[in-house]
Amino acid sequence: MKGEERVTNILVAGIGGQGVMTAAEVLSQTALSQGYDVKKTEVAGMAQRGGVVTSHVRFGRRVLSPAIPNGEADILVGFEPAEALRWCGQLRPGGVAMVNRVRQEPPVVTLGLFPYPDDPVAEMRARGIEVHAFDAGAIARELGNLKLVNTVMLGAIADYLPFPADILKEEIVHRFRARKPDLVAVNETAFEAGRAAQAAS
Repeated sequence: MKGEERVTNILVAGIGGQGVMTAAEVLSQTALSQGYDVKKTEVAGMAQRGGVVTSHVRFGRRVLSPAIPNGEADILVGFEPAEALRWCGQLRPGGVAMVNRVRQEPPVVTLGLFPYPDDPVAEMRARGIEVHAFDAGAIARELGNLKLVNTVMLGAIADYLPFPADILKEEIVHRFRARKPDLVAVNETAFEAGRAAQAAS
């Protein structure tokens, strides 16, 4: 973080049911635990599962609005590649996109209203965006639980945040200790797998 007035802007985008809102909530709670002023907002699509979902997370010494100004997102977390492409224009120059390569067509595509782009990741890179793309679904499957995609994606952005990665990881596992302690270890593994996937991509 550059200076006290710096606000970190994270845009999370995907399809309903992928964990977009949960990821945004974890990021918000982590930033709050570090003493930041935090604002968050989200927009859910036409259906709880299957509709487009985006969430804005902003934190800094003082944050006045929950909405990220156009072209000022520092990090785009794309749970679905076409959605990442659709929102990549919100990134500031030098911003970074973390993209799950798993294709999940939104309703506008399945209804035939819009075509699915041939290669969303290549299109983003052609625009000069720094993109780290990997198959978070495959990582989650290898660990035995597709719901771990959320933790994988959070791990992928951990080294781009203005606080140590372990603080974000601790917030994630804290959510499981009381309710589902048997999932603590696998979430820790998924988090580190996400960090490794980002570094290798």
